[in-house]
Amino acid sequence: MKYNERIREIREYNFLTQQNIADILHIGQRTYADYESGKTRIPVDSLLILARYYNVSLDYITGASNIKNEYPKK
Repeated sequence: MKYNERIREIREYNFLTQQNIADILHIGQRTYADYESGKTRIPVDSLLILARYYNVSLDYITGASNIKNEYPKK
């Protein structure tokens, strides 16, 4: 699974809108929509914010793994 498909899947699973996530990332809804569509690549720092927010590993949110591990604790 590609990361853009995964971030959409996780967002919908949590019953959140694109605007909800755009607000968390401090970006516009259209920019976030472009991330989900694959039109624009999402910055790594935004992926880290989302992984922390959803409490999933970076491997999971990027689609590198289908195992839903928790975000690492410090």
